This record gives sequence, C-alpha cells and structure tokens, in this order.
Amino acid sequence: MAIHVFAAIEVGSFELELGIYEISSKFGMKKIDHLRREIALGKDTFTNGKISYEMVEELCLILSDFVKVMKMYRVENYRAYAASALREAKNRQIVLDQIKVRTGLDVQAISNSEQKFLLYKALATKGDTFNEIIQQGTAIASLGFGSTQVSLFDKDTLVSTQNLRLGALRIREMLATIQGSEEIHQNILEEMVDNELHTFKKMYLKDREVKNLILVGDSLLFWAKRMYQEKQSNFIGAEDFQQICRLMIEMKNDEIERRFDLTTEYASVVKPCVMTAKRILESTGAQMVWIPGVLLIDGMAAEYGESIGKIKYKHNFEEDILAASRNMAKRYRCHGVHTQMMEKHVLGIFDAMKKYHGLGNRERLLLQIAAILHSCGKFVSMKAPSECGYDIIMFTEIIGLSHREREIIANVVQYNLETFHYSEVQSPGSSLLEQDVITIAKMTAILRLANSMDRSHKQKFKDCHMSVRDNKLVITTPYQDDMSLEKYTFDLKADFFEEIFGIRPVLKQKRRG
Repeated sequence: MAIHVFAAIEVGSFELELGIYEISSKFGMKKIDHLRREIALGKDTFTNGKISYEMVEELCLILSDFVKVMKMYRVENYRAYAASALREAKNRQIVLDQIKVRTGLDVQAISNSEQKFLLYKALATKGDTFNEIIQQGTAIASLGFGSTQVSLFDKDTLVSTQNLRLGALRIREMLATIQGSEEIHQNILEEMVDNELHTFKKMYLKDREVKNLILVGDSLLFWAKRMYQEKQSNFIGAEDFQQICRLMIEMKNDEIERRFDLTTEYASVVKPCVMTAKRILESTGAQMVWIPGVLLIDGMAAEYGESIGKIKYKHNFEEDILAASRNMAKRYRCHGVHTQMMEKHVLGIFDAMKKYHGLGNRERLLLQIAAILHSCGKFVSMKAPSECGYDIIMFTEIIGLSHREREIIANVVQYNLETFHYSEVQSPGSSLLEQDVITIAKMTAILRLANSMDRSHKQKFKDCHMSVRDNKLVITTPYQDDMSLEKYTFDLKADFFEEIFGIRPVLKQKRRG
C-alpha cells in the first residue's frame, strides 16, 4: 500500500502554517505534523498597501524553517498558497520572487474564491456529517483575517456565495486608525458588520430558511477550542452560541489574552471574529452551529489526494461551480431555454471533437460556464454586450475558479461576437499564459457554432446528433421545418471553426421515411 507524504503551506494574513500529511487509499488523509508561526503580513498590506522589506525577511526565515521540516519528513510533493495579504500587496511579484530565490518554494497567490473552495473540500473530508447537513438549508461562513465568505447550500446544491470585506485583521487595522474608546470601536464594528450583512440578507436570504450554520477559518481557532472544552462538542445550539459570543464581546482584550493563553496580537483579532460570527448567525436565523475546525491546509491536502486518486468525495464540487455560474446568469437575466440549449450544444461539440481539440475536463467545464454566461453583457448594454460581458465576468468571483480561469471565460464570451485577434487576447496585466490564447480560440470556435445552432431561440437542434466523418463535423437534426436562419449563421461561423480545427462543420436534416 503506497503512502504519499505531502506538505501544505499557507502564507496567511496573520500567520504561516505548515501541515504534513500522509495520504493513502486505505486510510485517506492523516495529518502527522502541524506548525504555526505568527506573522502579521496583513498589517502591512491593509495599512500601507505593500509588504515591508523587514516583513519579507521574517517571512523567508520562517519558510526556510518549513523547508527543513519538509526535508526531515521526506515530503514527496507540496503546495504553497498565499491568501489576501500577499494577494492584495502592490509588491506581490517582488515578494514571491524573493521567496523563490531564498527558500526554493513556489508560492501561488490564489483568489478568494479558490481559497474558500479549498475550505469546502476540507469540510467534505468530514464525510457523512457534511453531506447530511447540507441537505437542509445551510450557510457556510468562512471567517478569515482578510475577508469573510458566506455560501448557502440547500438539498446538496450551492445556491449562492458572496465575499464580504469583513476579515478580523482588516477590521482591526481599520479600527486602529479611529480614535475613541473600546465602546465606540464596538459600535463601529457592529455597524460595519450589519451594513455588509444587511445587503447580503436582502439579496440572498429573502424567503430562504437556514437551519444550520457552519463556521470555518483560522481566526475561529483561538476561541473555538475553548468552546469545545466547555461544551464537549463542536455542535452548539444557537442560543448557547449567542451567549458565549456576548460574554466574549464584553471581555477586554487583555482578559481574552489571559483566558485563552494568547499573545497580544492574537487576542486583538478575536473580538472582530466573534462579532462577525454572531451577526451572521442572527442574519441567517440558523438553529444549530457547527465548528468543524478545518483549515485551508487541510483543503490543500484533500485536493492533492483527490488529484492522485487517493481521496474520493461523495459531494460533486463541479456542480457547485456550475450552480454559482447559473445563479450569476439569473442575476443578469440570461438563464432561459436558449442558454440551456447552448450548454447542451457546446458539450456535444466538445465531446464529438475530443480527438481534435486536445482539451481536458477542466476546459470542458470552463466552456460550459462560458455558454451559461454568454449573453450576460446584454443586461447592461445591447450595443456593447461583448465588452460588458467581459467586465461582468472579470469583476465577479465564481467559487472554485481562479482569476486566470475567469479571464479565459471572459475572453471566450467577448469573442463570441467580436472578431478574434490572437495578438489582443493577452492584454497588459493579463494573467493568461501563452498556451491559453489557443485554448480561448478553440473554445470560442465551439461557442460560436453552438450559438448559431439556436439563432432563432426555437431549439431546432434539440435532438441533434453529432459525429466527425470524412474530416467533417456532421450535425444532423430531425427537425423538418424551415432552418434558413440557422443555416445562414452556421455557415458564417463554420469558417472560423475550420480555421482552428481543420474540420468543416456541416448541417444535415434527417429526412422522414
């Protein structure tokens, strides 16, 4: 039985974490060591916009120690991800380069949506407990040092997700710039949290019943462990949770420091975290709170275990990404029958052309999302739908997708209607790789062809069949009535498709009898 030793490193806003895991098919994922080092990167970023040279020095020293531990455990593979403090720093690229030069570690700054998605994967390692809870109305609040993500699940499906700038460290640094007593700071904190949650509640919680609240995130650990000791369970009723929160909010920071055996820095972020958790509970109206104690590094290890086939989930995370995309489409009024046909057609063309496009399952998912969102720009402007669609997708986080993946989708949506220019895809500041340009061209060709097949929005190709024969993509439909509009637009899109794949698409009507 092969046991894989894996290391997960999080460069967080408040601390660095290293987890060493043993991963196998028989035993799943087992954490065998866990190191945590305090370093307030977010204090620099959230106050000054960049990370100081002194902080980079300290960061590299800690990471060098982590590398020594990894060598001691003979780690086979690792992943190192950076959260909001490094992601938002103006000198991010310089810091990442210094880390690589001085420690040998490749650290990737991941998007907020990727970060929260990893936490969901960590939750899913809890097995039946997670799967049972999300069958009912459930809110998952990921309380970080830089931001808070609230997601709603119902009947095992992700309903909506929203990022709120309510991170414990971010709030603390903002309050530090405001003169006033602790009582004034507490009132400001309450108003900040209430303002963010009021908008979220109005948009996403209307007429929705939430029975359970799952709380995750590093900032919880300082006081959640004490709650476990007092209640002897990581499940707690809403009233008991509220009472504990009220008691902690009334405590002075030095009291929190003594009672929970924390440093002054740690103690100062507890109250913003508690207040945020309390207000989220009140907004959702949940009856039960679950604090499973999972970390981002657990999600990183789970994702790696999944990638090598050693961990399997009952929950379908790909469906969560699609659900988030469909909810986004509804918001921009582009979720009708035509969009459903677009999904069906792009997947049909993609699958029929497998031997010719060389794309994988991840690109298939991105293409499907492009089909779901292909007309979102029309909500803003009928004159410039392509540009508006691009901007909407680039400025909206989609759970589970990286910034680069969103940029791929945004370009495919934009070039669905605009002339494709290879040289213009990688604009200044783009996160796209050189090979992404060809991927975008292939996906655009498929999306254009699929769109032409339902140009009249009458679903004439609902029951069509697709196959490649004699260097042609033959699309056959049993539809017997007039198809003049579809044939006209199909022929217009066929040239670009043939240019990209070397395969000529043709339409055929299946004759009766």
